[in-house]
Amino acid sequence: MKLRSLLGAILLITLMCTGGTTFFAQRSSVPRQPNISAIATDKVKELLALMDTDKNGKISKQEWMKFMEAEFDRLDTKKTGEIDLKELLKSSVSVTHVHGSALGK
Repeated sequence: MKLRSLLGAILLITLMCTGGTTFFAQRSSVPRQPNISAIATDKVKELLALMDTDKNGKISKQEWMKFMEAEFDRLDTKKTGEIDLKELLKSSVSVTHVHGSALGK
């Protein structure tokens, strides 16, 4: 899995943890949508495996910060210590709109 898609996975996990995702039962005549929960679980497992450098099955704050720092450094192509709009647009990171009330819960 590419690192840039992991940021999207982190956003998806955050959205799911904040209760921003609701699942509705669908009629049999309507094609079934992919099981978002199962997909997210797979992404979480991949993310855990990538970030869990000591392989204890958990991500410490230090492991989280090291991963995020490496991702920031990858996005900071100009090496200025700041990420600008052009760098974000070039990054191919997918960002889903999250309602402000869903943040910080």
